[in-house]
Amino acid sequence: MLSDPTLQEARPFTHDGSTLIWEARGGGDKTFVLVHGIGMGRSVFTPLADLLADHGRVIAIDLPGFGEAPEPPRTPTIERLADLVAAFLRANVVRDPVLIGHSMGTQVITEVAARHPERGTRLVLVGPTVEAGRRRALTQLARLAHDLLDESPRVLVAGGREYLRAGPHLHRKMRSMLVHRPELAYPRVTGETLVLRGENDTVAPYAWCARVADSIPNSRLHEVPDSGHETMIKNPDPAAALILEWLDGA
Repeated sequence: MLSDPTLQEARPFTHDGSTLIWEARGGGDKTFVLVHGIGMGRSVFTPLADLLADHGRVIAIDLPGFGEAPEPPRTPTIERLADLVAAFLRANVVRDPVLIGHSMGTQVITEVAARHPERGTRLVLVGPTVEAGRRRALTQLARLAHDLLDESPRVLVAGGREYLRAGPHLHRKMRSMLVHRPELAYPRVTGETLVLRGENDTVAPYAWCARVADSIPNSRLHEVPDSGHETMIKNPDPAAALILEWLDGA
């Protein structure tokens, strides 16, 4: 496979004591910003980024303490992660981005839109977490384990590598995710929003995703057939097609 000539070298961005790592590829009028889930990093988005790079500039992020980003002195809340992402967008003059979040990343980008509406963002929430009434670590881990039973070796290897890189404070990051209440932010999202879930996703059940979509004023819900929670890693083509189709009709 040929290397991508548009891929830029990864670089850090620091704000309020926390550092993220970001890289960009592609070009065009649209800018896609990819925000990963718990225990993951920007590398899991590579297949999706390659697909979207034909339609715009794609920025993939490692949140603090994930992927190649250094561990912060204190584990940030979801709100602080959102402020960091918003500061990054502001500093790099990223206007009207399409923010694409997966799992915990949906919580981060929802708070970006709710807390920083001046960014003018459109959101894609893929497998949104965490379902109200199910915010216990053991519940979420059991659901994730069940979801991974049918996943491919590529997903298991990629996910396992990133979880190991997330370091010894993963339990603190999990707690930060679980104490967040995204349903308080959803009604404050003013931008157009696409909620995506894999048809077989046990981490983000249909009833919860429908509630998420109903809570956001200008949103719609679509399912990716024959997919689970890690749909963008295992087979990103259907998700990319749905995202681009939604943007064309937005």
